[in-house]
Amino acid sequence: MERKKGFWHFFTSGYLILVLLFIYLPIVYVVVFSFNESRSMTAFSGFSLKWYESMFNNREMLDSLKYTVLIALIATVTSTVIGTVAAIGLSKARRLIRSVILEINNLPVLNPDIVTAISLMLLFLSLKIRRGIVTLTLAHITFCIPYVILSVLPKLRQLDDNVAEAAMDLGAPPWRALTRVIIPQIYPAIFSGALIAFSMSFDDFVISFFTAGMDVQNISMYVYSMKRFNPSVNALSTLIVVVVTLILILANVVPAIRDRKRKKEEF
Repeated sequence: MERKKGFWHFFTSGYLILVLLFIYLPIVYVVVFSFNESRSMTAFSGFSLKWYESMFNNREMLDSLKYTVLIALIATVTSTVIGTVAAIGLSKARRLIRSVILEINNLPVLNPDIVTAISLMLLFLSLKIRRGIVTLTLAHITFCIPYVILSVLPKLRQLDDNVAEAAMDLGAPPWRALTRVIIPQIYPAIFSGALIAFSMSFDDFVISFFTAGMDVQNISMYVYSMKRFNPSVNALSTLIVVVVTLILILANVVPAIRDRKRKKEEF
């Protein structure tokens, strides 16, 4: 029995290691070759920062990155606010209404991106809206909202409805009960939904390609339009990985420090 258990533990550990290597080894590969002196992606010829210098001198790439970050931030903030309010409203709605709206909410998540992209493009064309940064931002907000709702709603189901009602019975207006009682309890779910929305917007290509027009492009569209591979993309990818890693570290470390201080104050 112990031998069989030990073999199963060895198998599961080895499988987990293979999965982690499959996920993270390409990222490490890109980071390493961002410092490669030559254009080769198979042989490391020497350490160099020239691709980082080339990236900062590439105006088109920096403009694409600027639009990508700007649109992602606007889409994240807007979709997080709308999605959180919608989730709170759905949690208080009747069961039939909640079920119907949730099924509608799941359509953009289950639909292939190409279907959503063509639908949004046809909508903008039928309304005679010129495609550009406005239509691109609206499209990103549209497909980010369902992910926020799906992140926040399960947390709302865990809350005690009597807490908000008790706050209003004690004289708190609905807005204060929302901001002081409900939102602090579902903040982790809101933050998770915002991170998902940001990553979905930052990474999107298909919907952006059909709704952006000719005046603006994000970083995924820029990479797609390159006639040949530019190693500066490796440098840009490395910077993005570093920034995202720092954000995730701060997002996990800051709440842990805050909870530790709170526990010390209680004692």
